[in-house]
Parts: sequence; structure tokens; C-alpha cells
Amino acid sequence: MTDETVLETPRLLLRTWRDTDLDDLVWLHSHVQASRYLSITGQPWTRDEAAGRMTGWAEEYRLHGVTKFKLQRRDEGRFIGRAGFSIFAATGQFELGYAIAPQFWGQGYATEIAGALANFSFERKIGDHFIAFAHVDNTASLNVLQKIGMRFQHTGPMNGLQAHVYTMNSSDRRSR
Repeated sequence: MTDETVLETPRLLLRTWRDTDLDDLVWLHSHVQASRYLSITGQPWTRDEAAGRMTGWAEEYRLHGVTKFKLQRRDEGRFIGRAGFSIFAATGQFELGYAIAPQFWGQGYATEIAGALANFSFERKIGDHFIAFAHVDNTASLNVLQKIGMRFQHTGPMNGLQAHVYTMNSSDRRSR
């Protein structure tokens, strides 16, 4: 992918990945806190796993025009995480997801980018709805999904994790 800005918010930039960003992604997912709710093992990603994700995201972007993007602070360009949409293989639906480095938690970045991505999704007509889910113990992410107006659907296994599943369609976003 080329390094292009896909979305801007007052404090954040969402950009495409470059090959040179692999170290940032490995750094993000080297934090146990940032990875504990993302897989059954909750273990940090290896360099090979991170590289595989970047390759997959490049292909998603090529096919669908959206993917999980690099998240940076606007003021100094500092890498703080990743956010965007992917196709959730089990259902074929677009799935909103994000991961932010622990030192940037509690500053409203997840809510800011998730809300902007919801608008982006419907403005660009990516789909008529999308889903998001978070581990049942991930209170912070569950709060983000509720703050941006997503509707709770059910609790069940998602990627092998017990999760609360939410959805949003364009009429949900317009009513906010």
C-alpha cells in the first residue's frame, strides 16, 4: 500500500500501511494489555503474525476499499494503534475493529475513531450495516460501541472468545 490518509478527525489520522510500518504493528501487539482480548490465547503477536495481518489488510483494501488502517495522532504523527473495517469471515459482514496502545487509553481516541469510521462507512456506502464485538470483560471497548450508538445484538462466541456483538445500520447513525 502507499502511504495515504484515508480519514481525519480533529486529533487523529487514519492512514494506509507501508512496509516500514511493520515495527509499529509489532510494537502495538507486543503489549499483553493490547492483545489480551483479541484471541483465545491473548498472547502478543509475533513478527510473522503482524506481517501476515499487514499482507491481509493490503489485500482487503485492494478488494473492498477498506481495511484496518494505521492510526496516528495528527499533532506529531505518532503511531498509536490501528482501526478500520474488515470482512468478518464467519458472517461475511463488515466488522469495525480497533486496537490502541495502552499508554493512549483513556483519552477518547477509540471513541473518536470508531465514531468517525461509522460516519465514513455510511458516507462512502461501504455497506448498509456493520458489526463490532468485544470480549465480555473488555468494558472499555464495550463502552465505545455503546457511545457511538451501536445496538447490542447478542452474546456468544466470536473468534473463539465470549463476546458481546453489536450492529449499526445507516438509520441508527442518522438518528444520533
